[in-house]
Amino acid sequence: MVVREAKTTETVEVPGPLRRNPGMPLDLGWVNETRINRSAVERRAATLGTRRTVKKDWQAAWLLRAVTCIDLTTLAGDDTPGNVRRLCAKARQPVRQDILEALGAQGLHIRVGAVCVYHNLVPVAVEALEGSGIPVAAVSTGFPAAQTPLRLKIEEIKESVRAGAREIDIVISRAPVLTGNWTALYDEVRAFRDACGEAHMKVILATGELGTLRNVGMASLVAMMAGADFIKTSTGKESVNATLAVGEVMTRAIRAYYERTGYLIGFKPAGGIRTAKNALDWLILMKEELGDLWLRPALFRIGASGLLTDIERQLSHHVTGHYSAAHHHPMP
Repeated sequence: MVVREAKTTETVEVPGPLRRNPGMPLDLGWVNETRINRSAVERRAATLGTRRTVKKDWQAAWLLRAVTCIDLTTLAGDDTPGNVRRLCAKARQPVRQDILEALGAQGLHIRVGAVCVYHNLVPVAVEALEGSGIPVAAVSTGFPAAQTPLRLKIEEIKESVRAGAREIDIVISRAPVLTGNWTALYDEVRAFRDACGEAHMKVILATGELGTLRNVGMASLVAMMAGADFIKTSTGKESVNATLAVGEVMTRAIRAYYERTGYLIGFKPAGGIRTAKNALDWLILMKEELGDLWLRPALFRIGASGLLTDIERQLSHHVTGHYSAAHHHPMP
């Protein structure tokens, strides 16, 4: 994979249902071919905000799409069953009905992509979301630092799946990346994938702790080779979390993997995404780098806790303009 000057991509047309990535044998030759032009990546990322105004007339529709791609998250030390139940209630009705009606979007099925919680609160979330179709995602494998023995990480995954989690957000050990031990990283993620079973696996790279953008690109490829359903930027607990430059590298790795294998991998930025403007930047990145197909919850999630509040606030501002989101949706 070579990331230099990024270009707008055409929409990828994939017939039939989305096929789950089975992974592939570790290809060190491909991994070591990774080259990143840091200045080109950062220049590209810096222009995204300036292009946000191009979509201004459609912003309400884009923001509704962002809501459907949110992994509504609470990962605090003071989490309780009560606040998880309140979060799940918001997940069921993330935008007030009066706002949807004023936007002409009351006929759209608006719900979040998932609710993400710590392992011990998975049963609470599963019960609160029963019948909604909204999956519960559990953070696992010694989240966020991953400094626990492998056997305990694997057992934690299995327990979360038994508790009803349909998605597992695992976090990699950083040491194999920082020392270039790609075989160790592959073996670890492959073991996690096996433990997940039918639950989809999102691989958190903790990119702020990987040192270089080249390491991010290489780790992205290894995670996908090991069977990742999604690759995710951050735990949200690092000093540097989701950045558009990192997103550029990871989305182009996803495209390279698709072009080589035919499998579509999802992408999840997480950490520090708090405003509607931030969400629009990520949507534009996805559309321009991967195409419209990735603008749906099956292939794109935003990990966030406070983002929904700002999106709902911005949508309420559109109400006075009598804007119809139903007639201007970003997806065909």
